[in-house]
Amino acid sequence: MNDFDPAILRILDANFNRAGEALRVWEEYARFQLEDRNLSESIKQLRHDLTASVPDSLRASMIYHRDSAGDVGQAIETSSEYQRAGAWDVAQANGQRASQALRAIEEYSKPCASECARQAEAIRYQVYDIERRLQMTHCAHERVGHMRLYVIITESLCKRDWYETAEAAIQGGADAIQLREKTLPDRELTLRAKKLASLCRAHNALFIMNDRPDIARLVDAHGLHLGQDDMTIADARRLLPSHMIVGMSTHTPQQVDRAIQETPDYIALGPMFATSTKPQDHIPGPALLSSAVQKTSLPLVAIGGIDIENITSITASAPRACVCVCSCIIGAENPAEATADLCTHLHKAASPISPLNKKL
Repeated sequence: MNDFDPAILRILDANFNRAGEALRVWEEYARFQLEDRNLSESIKQLRHDLTASVPDSLRASMIYHRDSAGDVGQAIETSSEYQRAGAWDVAQANGQRASQALRAIEEYSKPCASECARQAEAIRYQVYDIERRLQMTHCAHERVGHMRLYVIITESLCKRDWYETAEAAIQGGADAIQLREKTLPDRELTLRAKKLASLCRAHNALFIMNDRPDIARLVDAHGLHLGQDDMTIADARRLLPSHMIVGMSTHTPQQVDRAIQETPDYIALGPMFATSTKPQDHIPGPALLSSAVQKTSLPLVAIGGIDIENITSITASAPRACVCVCSCIIGAENPAEATADLCTHLHKAASPISPLNKKL
């Protein structure tokens, strides 16, 4: 048995146990509450890395000097220790527990196991990143988890006046409106954004600005949508208020994987089908949506060429995904009726919505 300070060994033993238990609580939240395979796997790997970081000789010494019955801290409690508002509250509390325990491990390992201290530091920084991903995933569900139908407004594709079309789409049941105009002068674009932001607020719908974080912020839009050639999600978040939604378009599995790591509020995937609205050389189709469902619990938005004739392919791949459409509604003779028809189909197809996906 190594001749380490028994008090330090007891501190390390308590904090290795504390950190591992906290990570297990996180893993169960990601696995059962979020049903997020990617996050669950990341946390599980972190838990195994923590176990592997303890040398056998140090582990044996910690267990030898363990004294649970004589621990004076066992009877110390705080008033809120046994009060949790729900699963998310439990996850948050255990995030703090994990990072604090890892800091204690890092410091108290230095006198007896310097390599263990270095590994504890590395794991602590990974915990900070996972905590961010859990927080952003939770917030994403709160902000956009209720979205079922998302309509893009582009004047050149509207059969009627662009503003009347947006009004009709909201009346028909659209949950979100995006303004997408690539060629309008900034003054006119800003004016339209202001009008749509006001319209959406009046009807409890979300207003998303395409591409332009400056205008999104100026008109206090609910959010911003970014393409693959636009600024990164991290840069957009630096420019926007913390309450603002940030979505990202993806077209390949690799882009989906990168987006999952960046943790936008929703990931748009497409095109699902060939479309004249925004032609693409590559049509990934519903298979891209199906694979994304297996990877992440972040809200997913299927986009591209979707209409009442092919929407079944989308709901079969991901019953709770949001559907984003453009020409099938804004190019319709009666946009409100076209919207209502899509909404009826989507709500029939959806499986029971979990608490994370309810509108809050």
